[in-house]
Amino acid sequence: MGKFNHSVTEFILLGFTQDPVMQQMLFALFLIVYSVTVMGNITLIVLICTDSRLHTPMYFFIGNLSFLDLWYSTVYTPKIMVTCISEDKSISFAGCVAQFFFSCELAYSECFLLAAMAYDRYMAISKPLLYAQTMTPKICVGLVAASYLGAFTNCVIITHETFIMSFCGENVIDDFFCDLPPLVKLACDIKDSYQILLYFLLASNVITPIVFILASYLFIISAILRIRSTQGRLKAFSTCSSHLISVTLYYGSILYIYSRPSSSYSLERDKIVSTFYTVVFPMLNPMIYSLRNKDVKEALKKLFKISAS
Repeated sequence: MGKFNHSVTEFILLGFTQDPVMQQMLFALFLIVYSVTVMGNITLIVLICTDSRLHTPMYFFIGNLSFLDLWYSTVYTPKIMVTCISEDKSISFAGCVAQFFFSCELAYSECFLLAAMAYDRYMAISKPLLYAQTMTPKICVGLVAASYLGAFTNCVIITHETFIMSFCGENVIDDFFCDLPPLVKLACDIKDSYQILLYFLLASNVITPIVFILASYLFIISAILRIRSTQGRLKAFSTCSSHLISVTLYYGSILYIYSRPSSSYSLERDKIVSTFYTVVFPMLNPMIYSLRNKDVKEALKKLFKISAS
């Protein structure tokens, strides 16, 4: 922290609106969304841990995705709710650094984890005979650990480079959390090296996983088309459809926010998109991976029977 810029000691989060009535309505909405998010992700994690039918590589990755989504939402939503009902809209400089770092760590980890899940689906569909030999517990743990470690390394770099910048003028962040676009807007000057760093991190943490996922799905589609029966094709596709939906929603919003030059940031429009991938998406993931999944439904029924008896 000693190397960070201290000309600003705190930031003011404007949030979504200054209308007291709207703030109370937003508080209630975010409380409902957060409650559903916590219950949904914890339930999915418990099911995966306790039901032996879900002790497979695919569900191991889904469990880790739920773990990330649980903390991802927790980094943002409680502070958003406090901002809605409290007159104090401030967040300390250290608090802003911490929120920025952890949100970055969780977001990048999810990017890498979705790529690892694509590889798992590729092996399951394209090379089913080698699947058990390839996707061993050691390999699965290694892929998840690499996702966390890679994200941690990149987040240390971007957090350090962002908060050593000089922030001038008002310390008001026109957003509901300490995100990159509004912080860049507050910077006195942005060096070309910083913009290059942003594009490098975008390429390594977002574009590279996307390319890997697209390549995996090209092989998956090719393998599905070689299946003769229509029922077999539908069954194969159903095993990766949830992941495909998740990838499209998550990467779509991430690319929209961070793939543009800093001069083209539109904070009002970005707030809506940011809300989707920070608050709404973690709530949707458990639904995406459970509502269309027979094994998860059976495990949930079993859990309810045990609870009722």
